[in-house]
Amino acid sequence: MSTVSRAYLDQRLVLAKRCSKEATLAGAKAAAVATVASAVPTLASVRMLPWAKANINPTGQALIICTAAGMAYFVAADKKILSLARKHSFEGAPEHLKNTSFQGAGRPHPAFFRP
Repeated sequence: MSTVSRAYLDQRLVLAKRCSKEATLAGAKAAAVATVASAVPTLASVRMLPWAKANINPTGQALIICTAAGMAYFVAADKKILSLARKHSFEGAPEHLKNTSFQGAGRPHPAFFRP
């Protein structure tokens, strides 16, 4: 078993904190956009449509807007975390694994798939 140095662990911790900060910022941006994108039609429909005016109270309006913002936050933050994890795992990979080009025989399918 190999030992892990303290400096290596500190470096990984700093990298993880930076990634989580970037993901939080990306999620906040997405939530702000989703809030505006869902608030405008929700509030406009409550003012203009008789059905919405009768059936969607202020609590319902807030739930619609907040649900869209919350989903956008978590989706954007998760996408950012996954993309950063993929980027950093690729950077630390050995050279023989970084070559992802396919050097096949030039045929797109095996023989049993050919017509």
